[in-house]
Amino acid sequence: LADANGCNRDVPYLKQLGVNTIRVYSVNSALNHDSCMQALDAAGIYVILDLALPVNGSIDRASPAWTSNLLDLYIGTVDTFSKYDNVLAYNVGNEVVTAPADTISAPFIKAAARDVKAYLKSKGSSALVSFSSTDGDAGWRLALADYLACDTDATSIDLYGLNVYRWCGDGSITNYNSIISDYQDYPIPAYFSEFGCITSPPRLWTEVAALFGEQMVNEWSGGIAFSYFPAVGGYGMVTISSDGSSVTTSDDFTRLQTQYTSVSFINSPTQSAAGSNTQATCPAKTDAFLASTTLPPTPLNNVCNCLEKNAFSCVFSNTASNNTSPIIGELLNYACSQLGTLGGSCLPIGADGAAGTYGPYSVCSP
Repeated sequence: LADANGCNRDVPYLKQLGVNTIRVYSVNSALNHDSCMQALDAAGIYVILDLALPVNGSIDRASPAWTSNLLDLYIGTVDTFSKYDNVLAYNVGNEVVTAPADTISAPFIKAAARDVKAYLKSKGSSALVSFSSTDGDAGWRLALADYLACDTDATSIDLYGLNVYRWCGDGSITNYNSIISDYQDYPIPAYFSEFGCITSPPRLWTEVAALFGEQMVNEWSGGIAFSYFPAVGGYGMVTISSDGSSVTTSDDFTRLQTQYTSVSFINSPTQSAAGSNTQATCPAKTDAFLASTTLPPTPLNNVCNCLEKNAFSCVFSNTASNNTSPIIGELLNYACSQLGTLGGSCLPIGADGAAGTYGPYSVCSP
């Protein structure tokens, strides 16, 4: 979004496709995005923006935490993009949970949604807060969906995304039967945050008629085809020239354009008839869903700054690698084991999403 020339090159093709929303997976909030966001706005295109960044800029399913560094990163992006009217939603996570063991990260996802939502409210923003889930086993996937939409409006997401690749080749509505029934009466809007299976080429995109049609309109609010640019695994609908100046569209692009053009979009129910949302009931713990309903506290920089200035005789510093998590993890494990031999404990910096216990300094970045 900071590449003005690239954006001016691509927006006409997005208009040609007929899309009204794109999803952007990461941005550099330090750069200027005015030209691209204005071009998208002029084309009638909204943006769903992922706040997480690769490596150290997201909730780690293996060792989940909600820290001052992550909160600062997320609200820094919100600050950069809050002036644009065409930001539809901020995504606080993508496929963080992929298996039952990962569900201990759910409280940290929900805490991120809570704090980003509160910050948006403080700025008078109407942008939504969302999360994108992988299409995993229903035993934990449905519990996670309910968990993220349960309790109060202040702690629940506004928009639920599911990355769905069930309809391959010339499939049928039966490919979607279970996820239609699974999300009946889901209390918040839900959409396919990715779709477009490539395992039975060519991609015919015949799922578009179902996804945007009467068979699914009561449960699902459309979706975003993956992906415009080439991506790992053979995805992508265009090729960019080596000098970055021109676009060559593929048959995938043409077939998707044809399917989008054929859709008769259903604008119902009307806003006045839609009624108000009710919060989902928070799911109970099971062997497939381990998350506590007690959330981590909101990170406070003054607490963490005080800790750093006054409690440490040495501070870790590493400039050789961007991914410091494994190194820090090893150092912390060693330090905590040594502390344990002296009768001490690392509980004040520990966080347990299954037990719902969070040390007073667990929100401080190591």
